[in-house]
Amino acid sequence: MLRRMDLRGRDPATVEIPRPRVAGDPPVAAVRAVLDAVRVGGDAAVRELTERFDGATIDALRVAPETCAAALADLPPRLRTAMETAKANIEAYHRAQLHDGAGTDRDGIRVREIRRPVDRAGCYVPGGQAPLLSTVLMTAVPARVAGVPEVVLCTPPRRDGTVAPELLAAAALAGVDEVYRIGGAQAIAAMAYGTESVRPVDVIVGPGNVYVSIAKREVAGVVGVPSSFAGPSEVVVVADGTAPPEYAAIDLMVQVEHGPDSVAWLVAWDEAVADRIVEVVAKLVESAPRRDVIRANLDANSYSALVDGPEQAIALANRIAPEHLELMTADPDALVPLVRHAGAVFCGPYAPASVGDYLAGPNHVLPTYGSARWAGALRVDDFVKHIHVVSLDEDALGRVAPLVAELAEAEGLATHAESVRLRAARRGGS
Repeated sequence: MLRRMDLRGRDPATVEIPRPRVAGDPPVAAVRAVLDAVRVGGDAAVRELTERFDGATIDALRVAPETCAAALADLPPRLRTAMETAKANIEAYHRAQLHDGAGTDRDGIRVREIRRPVDRAGCYVPGGQAPLLSTVLMTAVPARVAGVPEVVLCTPPRRDGTVAPELLAAAALAGVDEVYRIGGAQAIAAMAYGTESVRPVDVIVGPGNVYVSIAKREVAGVVGVPSSFAGPSEVVVVADGTAPPEYAAIDLMVQVEHGPDSVAWLVAWDEAVADRIVEVVAKLVESAPRRDVIRANLDANSYSALVDGPEQAIALANRIAPEHLELMTADPDALVPLVRHAGAVFCGPYAPASVGDYLAGPNHVLPTYGSARWAGALRVDDFVKHIHVVSLDEDALGRVAPLVAELAEAEGLATHAESVRLRAARRGGS
């Protein structure tokens, strides 16, 4: 449980970061076989794969819209209030991401940018043992804010072939147009390639296990896929002597309860603090409802690292590039400027990642497996195309034509040069 790594006296930049086995040996061949099966076999292949992987026998792939509406109507009042509050916060935060297109006007060359949403967005919501209704909101609401006309949701069925009513209610609340009871790589294939029942989408978003995440990468040439690797959950908790041990301990457990290959790191520079937090983790695990899942991930993928000080702690966190970074220190805001690679940062003992997972407003579809080095959270722009519009008048073309021709000739593209020379010559009356 939380294997100790003593990194004192070492440069964090030289530390080899351990990752779950699937990060180094991903099941690409298995994923490709599923994708090929659906591309060729359509609905029949989806049904066969659903029975094989989910243990569910299904007929119609789509959940009837009235079933989703009924699920929303039947929600317990307190849960509906919580979901509506979460939706409002998510919508408000993502509306703040909307902005006018960029533009310049230099020497008669006018460039504008127009923003257009994709026509059809696919949202993937994992199944497993937890109905992730929050992920429905986190994927579908930004798509709606972006102006996507059609939003599709795929999620695995339960063994009886049904979808958890909480997920269906969230879909209705978020304005999802179509819900399909399809999970895993076969869901990604159905949304990317299309089947008899599922029309293909333009972009696929949402987290998932390693099979889902690899499937999204494999279909990236067919549909748009955000650059982050939104796989199993991760957290790094940086703690000093002011961190309440119970808070640090429970937050190490939060992300690893999701399922296989989840990761937790405790980073501290006081050995007594680290020891105390690990002791509390061991105690809390015993009473956790999902203790078997939590204990398995703490044993396999989780670490307690000792470093020389707060700067080294953040340097190590940057090497890990975690999905969630919690700063439980006396002055967390002083450490934020040092953070370079993280999906989301949570400051202080009263800002647990759970608030971000559900209600704060920013997206909880975050980069994992170190992809926070180049990618960030799901956002409105992931559903939007940026198209530039260029305008020149005759005088402007005459001024730039010699320069364009010079550049084109240098590349050996004579016709490019001629396209501007022709116009410039006619302008001169020849």
